[in-house]
Amino acid sequence: MLYIKIQELHKRKFKVAQIAKELKISRPTVYKYLEMTFDEARTYIEQPLGKKKKLDHYKDWILAWLEEYPHLSSAQIHDWLLERYPDLVVGGSTVRTYVRGIREVYQIEKKTIVRQYEAVPEQPMGKQFQVDWGETKQKTVNNREIKLYFIAFVLANSRYKYMEWQARPFTTRDAIRCHENAFQFYGGRTEEIVYDQDHLISVSENAGQLLLTAEFQSYVNERKFKIHLCRRADPESKGMIENVVKYIKGNFADSRVFRDIEDWNERARQWLERTGNHQVHQTTKKRPAEVFLLEKQHLQPVSSPLSYESTNNQSITRSVSKDNTIRYKSNRYSVPLGTYQNMSENLVWIEIREEDHKKLVVGKEANGEVIAEHIISSEKGKLIQNRHHTRDRSKGVEEFKQRLLSHFEDQVQAAAYLDEISQRYPRYRRDQFTIIYKVIQQYQDLIEVVLTKCTTEKLYNANDFRDIAHHLNALRDEPVEVQSFYTSSPKHTHIKASTRSLKAYTSILGGRV
Repeated sequence: MLYIKIQELHKRKFKVAQIAKELKISRPTVYKYLEMTFDEARTYIEQPLGKKKKLDHYKDWILAWLEEYPHLSSAQIHDWLLERYPDLVVGGSTVRTYVRGIREVYQIEKKTIVRQYEAVPEQPMGKQFQVDWGETKQKTVNNREIKLYFIAFVLANSRYKYMEWQARPFTTRDAIRCHENAFQFYGGRTEEIVYDQDHLISVSENAGQLLLTAEFQSYVNERKFKIHLCRRADPESKGMIENVVKYIKGNFADSRVFRDIEDWNERARQWLERTGNHQVHQTTKKRPAEVFLLEKQHLQPVSSPLSYESTNNQSITRSVSKDNTIRYKSNRYSVPLGTYQNMSENLVWIEIREEDHKKLVVGKEANGEVIAEHIISSEKGKLIQNRHHTRDRSKGVEEFKQRLLSHFEDQVQAAAYLDEISQRYPRYRRDQFTIIYKVIQQYQDLIEVVLTKCTTEKLYNANDFRDIAHHLNALRDEPVEVQSFYTSSPKHTHIKASTRSLKAYTSILGGRV
């Protein structure tokens, strides 16, 4: 088809430059096809890149990628080849030339989006991190679409990069955890970190006086680094990280198939080592990994991840491992069996209390219910375990549930309601049952109506159960004042209506309150 199009345009008196522009090919390609007969062109197409090339063995892969994803860059093709064939040794210019040739022969046009950035001064070694967040949509192995979120770091001098992904939007606690992971990845931190005005870390700029979220301000106080917030609508002031986010989206994430988040993060780390931090940077003309070896010596050391104690007694989060332990200062401390849940955030809050001995206190949330306490060990690499944490407490919860059921007349409906709550809140069953138990103690005569209401409206939450009980109690105790028609008689000015029973209200409203 390319040969036929060139010949047609040539017959229509198009010049070689015009043909090249019209068909988006090079002028040497036009000259080459004009000198061929149809049979010669067909033979050439069977070996499209002329003489045998180093990448001919991978031509089918490259062609398939370009046909399915025409926007792919040669750098991304290069990375995908290295991912599939780790032993392949080929230069970037070789890949660019080969990909350009395939695009011309098979008429695969590349669409580019140009963004403009202003040059910023080079930063000294160890001076500055730049941080930003991004999100992408990926195809899964089941041919579905999932939204992924990532945080990216880059050292301003060496351009050495780090990223971390998750399948849900970031919270401030996520941001803090990723900062700790990044510091361990780099082996230290810089004096200053540059951010956009993101809601996870900042409240407002306040005319130059930064207002950070309380949680992130506490973290900054502990790590003692300086913060620079970019002005709104001014991406050029952090152009390095803007380019990194674009690079991650356009090279690593673009058209890559998602399996699960652990695999995705592992492939991201491999991409950083293979491409992101290995390829020569276009601005510095150096490999970030090589320059980082020098810049690493200028970073300020940090302690182990989240192993600092707050002088303000602030709580810190920890991730719960699959074996129901958390890490603190190179040791593992147990939490109750069942704390770790699949498809859950699996974060707990820890607090260091100064008593007779330093004590590690673990809670489900900041200043919430305490689920574990341990004396902090001065050793390293130890498992500090409370033997009670290895027991299954579900039996005790089941007994609690049976006690609740004994208070209801319709125990079948009550059992179905409590079972639904247990399925929706497996980690907080006891907390949910405790709230319902308090309602039973306070409003014993209302619980049947409340149960029916919650079941009908599908309100499977103890807080809803409590709120409806409060509301019904307020309705039945509220006096009704009626203005008398006999204004001449003062004693009839206000009449207090008698209080009706709850059944009277429910019958009037057709069973709904």
